[in-house]
Amino acid sequence: MRTLYREFISATLLILGISVLIGFVLVNVVYLAFTKDEIAQQNVEVAKQIVHVLEEMHVSSHSLQPFLESVGRLGYQMYLANGSGDEYFFGEPFEHGRLPARTLDQVLNGTPYMGKDNKWDQFWMMGHFSNDIRNTVGIPLQIGQESYALFVKPDSKTLFSDIHMMLAGFILAVAVVSLLGVIKMTKRLIYPISELSEATKAITNDDFTYSLEIRRKDELGQLAQNFLQMQQQLRHNDVARKSFISNVSHDFQSPLMNIQGYADLLINPDLPAKERIQYAGIVNDEAKRLSNLTKQLLLITSLDQSGYPVRKSLVRLDLQIKESVKKHLWSLQDRNLTISYKMDEAKLFSDRELLGIVWDNLITNAIKYNRPNGHIYISCSNKKDKIILAFEDTGIGLSEASAEQVFDRFYRVDATRKKDGTGLGLSIVKEIVTLLNGTITLDSELGKGTTFTVTFPKEGKD
Repeated sequence: MRTLYREFISATLLILGISVLIGFVLVNVVYLAFTKDEIAQQNVEVAKQIVHVLEEMHVSSHSLQPFLESVGRLGYQMYLANGSGDEYFFGEPFEHGRLPARTLDQVLNGTPYMGKDNKWDQFWMMGHFSNDIRNTVGIPLQIGQESYALFVKPDSKTLFSDIHMMLAGFILAVAVVSLLGVIKMTKRLIYPISELSEATKAITNDDFTYSLEIRRKDELGQLAQNFLQMQQQLRHNDVARKSFISNVSHDFQSPLMNIQGYADLLINPDLPAKERIQYAGIVNDEAKRLSNLTKQLLLITSLDQSGYPVRKSLVRLDLQIKESVKKHLWSLQDRNLTISYKMDEAKLFSDRELLGIVWDNLITNAIKYNRPNGHIYISCSNKKDKIILAFEDTGIGLSEASAEQVFDRFYRVDATRKKDGTGLGLSIVKEIVTLLNGTITLDSELGKGTTFTVTFPKEGKD
């Protein structure tokens, strides 16, 4: 399997190889364009000095060889030939010691030779440093009546001196250290990615406890931090999902068992009429409770969908809330509660049906958990850039811990609430208000009452 580690190393080696190749080509270009002729000219000057000394000394052919041998020991390689076919080598031997006949004739006839002239050899710099007789420069030499051709080049060992070896060692050391550094850096970069991969596999297997030991302040560290936040949210969602399924199962099971139990009792032909009516009423209440729960579950499931259709129109909030209050007058009278309100005229471009569900739930909540002979106060304030609606009751109130969870699905403070509700009402309210770009806050004091405040930005002000 191709891993990111291998790909990174391969890419680094490829870049290094391409860089070396480009560098080599550039060095060759610079050498051939600027340096080659200069080096050749220096070698020509050395050869001319040797020829000058020999011709000025008027040496004989017998003393010619000892002199050239001494020059060879100074770090030069030389080849001496005449027209009779005699040839002599001085200094270190050439690896390739055959010179083309036309080149020899050229120098014997008085024309200097300036090294390799093959086009392919000219392109590559290293060809000019090889231990080849063709890399020499040739100068004609006249000793008495005898014509010679003298070919000279610096000894290859001299070219590759100690400083060149040190430079080559430095380049090699830099290459090795760079490669080791790239390998170590790659491991450091790949490690958090491998850890994130393992953590992802753990989440795939519903394990939300995988611990990431990534402490970095770069993009990978930020990615790891975001992953941990996602992991925590998924763990929370998993717990909520399981709790949701458990609560739904329990809330369906309870009324179904009651319906089944009382239905069995109603089958009895000897059941008194009074008890039959009582049991039928219980079955009816449980059926309504089950129906209400089903409707709320369908609604909250729809609200969870990102594409829930919001049908906006112009709504008079003050009039809509008054209509909702009228629907609950019988409940207010049954519990001996009083209600008052102060309503500014308020218009909002929003979903009428969803807003109606919010008001119904908040009023029902204020009635259900109020005290006998209690009071409910509703206000609607039309500000410059927002509309504020408050639902205040004198009920049993909430503790600080309960107030933090009251918008959670299926949350009930105590058994009393479980009897009358489903634990979904306020959760639905929160979902709808958020969907309609509003906010809802809670202010409650245990034993004194609760106030729910809903705020909507005006159209064009959000």
